[in-house]
Amino acid sequence: MRIESPHRVERFGAVRLHGVQEVYEFDSGGAEAVDVPGAGPDSIRHIPMSGISEIKQQMAIVIPVKGERLKVLEGVLAAIPHDCLIVVVSNSDRRPVDRYQAEVDTVERFCRRVQRGAVIIHQRGAGVSAAFREAGMPQLIDTSGLIRSGKGEGLLVGTALAKLAGREFVGFIDADNFIPGAVFEYVQAFAASFYQATSPFSMVRISWHSKPTFEDGQLYFNRLGRASRLTNEFINLLISDYTGFGTELIVTGNSGEHALSTELAMRLSYAGGYAVEPNELINLLESYGGIQASPDSDVSRAGVDVYQVETRSPHLHEKGEDEHIRNMQLQALSVLYNSPICPPRVRKQVEAELQVGGQAELPEVPIYPRLDSIDWDIFSHVLTVRSQTLHQIERVVPTAIVLEKPIPELGDGDTTIELDAIRVEEQPAR
Repeated sequence: MRIESPHRVERFGAVRLHGVQEVYEFDSGGAEAVDVPGAGPDSIRHIPMSGISEIKQQMAIVIPVKGERLKVLEGVLAAIPHDCLIVVVSNSDRRPVDRYQAEVDTVERFCRRVQRGAVIIHQRGAGVSAAFREAGMPQLIDTSGLIRSGKGEGLLVGTALAKLAGREFVGFIDADNFIPGAVFEYVQAFAASFYQATSPFSMVRISWHSKPTFEDGQLYFNRLGRASRLTNEFINLLISDYTGFGTELIVTGNSGEHALSTELAMRLSYAGGYAVEPNELINLLESYGGIQASPDSDVSRAGVDVYQVETRSPHLHEKGEDEHIRNMQLQALSVLYNSPICPPRVRKQVEAELQVGGQAELPEVPIYPRLDSIDWDIFSHVLTVRSQTLHQIERVVPTAIVLEKPIPELGDGDTTIELDAIRVEEQPAR
């Protein structure tokens, strides 16, 4: 891949916020290719295929699912590079039709055909809920005794499984993407950015090239999603208030397609629901931005790299209702407004935005403890003993002609046992 060098960088304490990098070539040739000569903003970096391949072998891709069409899910699965571990975290209904079982069948059939491994789990299964509760994260559990129903909670479950599988990087791809080629490009961009990272604590956030919509009978390629415009504006306002210089650097506030090094993912406080993506940026500034005492001296020494990559492929998914988009915006504003580093001036601007939109108050968004706070031995043991919705699909090891589970120490379950434990909730698809 040839990708623009990150020539614009803004420092916020130990956090290095890189400006948007453009993708110039999906495939830039073998290792003999060289970087385009020259320095400054026009330099383009060659990322060798061998380097991208090495990263992908250490990457898990988490796909959160909530009632998406199975054919669309199949396209997303087909686009995940073969060496990446697939982790599907479902929050789909189980009554009156067991959509989760249909998803299990879809993933298993795909993996058997292409001879690869995968993990699939229902985020509201009683076993995984018990594992988090007994391992030290009861905040994740609702009044029914199960994990809360939300996107952020699903990503947290997927990250935990990637950690158990020993993967060094974890990426997130939404399941409603109609263009498999775009999904493939996202993963390539993840790997290219991790390859050039100078710190083991790094994050990659995708900026879509466009989001096509039909307007007046014509296809129009929008540059930004509806939720992203407002989220980006307020995160940039927060940064500007501290630096004293206006900025539009952040363009990926609601980036559903993003990835983290597992070392960094373990040290973030995940937000619930749709606030998960903007809260990652805010939590980085809280922890390592130099405003508050850093909880990790090693992270402060190494620094955190945040890359933003503009891909070439358009992003096409089902259009969300206006109410759904506004809910995403309000959840993002909530985590920013309630952050201990949010300046009074920015809080006033959030309040003014609420008045314009006719909202009385911001929604409450749960913020969960860091994943490195849980007891992993207890988590693994309870998940093995009690989970009935966890399914591991074994991959074929060519050199030995044997089957290998993605997470060898964990068992599988029978999805029919926990059916009554799943509370059916009518919620909009992600």
